[in-house]
Amino acid sequence: MLARSFLRVRGHTRAVFAVTGLLILALFSAFLALPGGKASGQASRDTSCKDKGSAAGLGQLCGLLPTDHLTEESAIQVNLNNETVRLPLYPGTAYAGTPQAEQVWYLLLDASDAGLAHDLGVNYAPKLANIAISDPAAVQTVTLTNPTPQANPFGPGVINFAGAPDFSPTRIAVPGPTGFPLDSLQPGAVAGPGYSPFIRIAGSDVVYNAPIVATGNGPFDVTHHTNTADRVLGVHIAPPSPPGQFAESWADMLFVKGFDAGQPIVYLSTDAGQPLTAVLERATYVPALNDAAFNGGDDFLGSARERLFGFLNGQTGANNPNAQGFQHLALDGFVSDDASAANTAMIDALRNGGDLLNVFGDFPTLSDPRHADAYSPLWDAQLGLWTPKAIKEGLDTRQVDENVVFNLADQRPDLLTGGDPATVQPQPYGSVGVDINCAVIGFTNKAPTANLAPPAPNSQFPPR
Repeated sequence: MLARSFLRVRGHTRAVFAVTGLLILALFSAFLALPGGKASGQASRDTSCKDKGSAAGLGQLCGLLPTDHLTEESAIQVNLNNETVRLPLYPGTAYAGTPQAEQVWYLLLDASDAGLAHDLGVNYAPKLANIAISDPAAVQTVTLTNPTPQANPFGPGVINFAGAPDFSPTRIAVPGPTGFPLDSLQPGAVAGPGYSPFIRIAGSDVVYNAPIVATGNGPFDVTHHTNTADRVLGVHIAPPSPPGQFAESWADMLFVKGFDAGQPIVYLSTDAGQPLTAVLERATYVPALNDAAFNGGDDFLGSARERLFGFLNGQTGANNPNAQGFQHLALDGFVSDDASAANTAMIDALRNGGDLLNVFGDFPTLSDPRHADAYSPLWDAQLGLWTPKAIKEGLDTRQVDENVVFNLADQRPDLLTGGDPATVQPQPYGSVGVDINCAVIGFTNKAPTANLAPPAPNSQFPPR
């Protein structure tokens, strides 16, 4: 497992030394917030950390997230000032042996084997073993180059991918008259032939979540993302390691905020199976994921998915503690802008609750192993639509727990129904055929351990 630690300043009894220590800590924290002083795209700012308005209930808002709050243990840091998670970046090639051959750079986020996940410091996601059922294109078989000792005394081997994303398209997200639905949209990244973020190394049955987030050898465009994923805000490619040392490459990725079991969490969206979802999530559009096993599957036999709960027409407003959902993102989350570290207005809006604020299902820290091990980064969206009655009576409040949402859909259809994301019209509650690759990173207050309420009898909850 990769071990990470942050500097701790020892307390002193004399006031003068306490002040000096605090100044040193502040300066060092500011240094950590910078990408080694050399990588492109990241900036540090003084920001407000008040838990108010749409930021209410989102936990820690500033500084570095403590390492014991991470599920993605290999994360180098989570910078809450800049809404970024810094993750190790690994080298690869795509389309080797063809005229389209290119250098690629990928993240490693989840694994279907518990031992290997623990060893690599990534999330354990056993459901990923099912991802190719009825959809072989949802996982790509890759090869691993075996270098000479002289070429690689210590470090990752090169993964040879069958395909890669095309990051050159311009992302388009134009809000409609009421925000959502969007008037026009276009994904900013599209899978090339043979590409999926889920890989299996030839000779092994283990499935890894390894999305490619940059192509080429730099310079990397972390403003308009012509050769990087839309959430890449900084890239550092390490020089050759000195003897006896290891110099690590990394990427700073714009994370997303949400909830699980009543607690605020952060996660990373990298891929989606539908154009609309890819645009809203600033993710790569991967058509092969649309058929990954399987719509509505959740914890049933053969499913690779876990459920996510979103809201099409939740409340809006940057100063509204009940703001949540698609319309909120379209109106308050700078959905049209390119994500960049220099776009501080967008960063601050997201930091203070401008995200979708989706509710997740099973999570790695849940106390019941059955639910902890049911986590998957491939989320099957269940989208809610608040009824006119709920809106009129002010009952369309922010939701933070899976079971509470289940119970609303089951017991109060006069308040919450399902919704069609294309038309924002009511439909039966359940899967809407939308899936997103979102690896969880950690939690910003307390670890999610148990749902806030038991599920209503016969509601859409997996049978025991």
